[in-house]
Amino acid sequence: MNTMSPHSAHLEALLFVAGEAVDKKTLAQALEISLEELARASTELAQSLSGRGLTLIDIDDVLDLRASASSYEPIKRLRELELSQDLGKASLETLAIILYRRGATRKDIDFIRGVNSTTALRMLLLRGLVTKEELASDKRTAFYKATPDALAHLGVSSLEELPRFEEFSQTLKQKEVVVLQEEV
Repeated sequence: MNTMSPHSAHLEALLFVAGEAVDKKTLAQALEISLEELARASTELAQSLSGRGLTLIDIDDVLDLRASASSYEPIKRLRELELSQDLGKASLETLAIILYRRGATRKDIDFIRGVNSTTALRMLLLRGLVTKEELASDKRTAFYKATPDALAHLGVSSLEELPRFEEFSQTLKQKEVVVLQEEV
């Protein structure tokens, strides 16, 4: 039975959804509580996670939810299993979009593919075939770019060596312009 306070439970959910360290002031604002109440909620959450697969990291002005050190070996095995599998159609489609567009946001990739690409992007990130960067204009949006390893994986040394690179790049741009005009 869950005996955590609502603040602790919501804190856990916020950190899980964020997937990265979050500033304590931001968390307190999101929960509509004081920093003192946040401190109590984080202490309670840390205690409830004791002996489980997750741990609460509290460093200076941020909190983060991470896998516990005791989970290292199973996580390592899972990553090795993931990396031993073929990329698969979804990951290859996603990589092609990133390559032919010279980078893309997840929203762009999802729109082009017509499905959620989170799993495919995760696989590409794990393998080091793409990098994730924050957009200067919008820190909440990630921009994915191909790495040199992606080109090496495909056996080419530049984007221009990809099959019909110019043709496909232009086709993607034209289709995006048409879609944007239709939305207006």
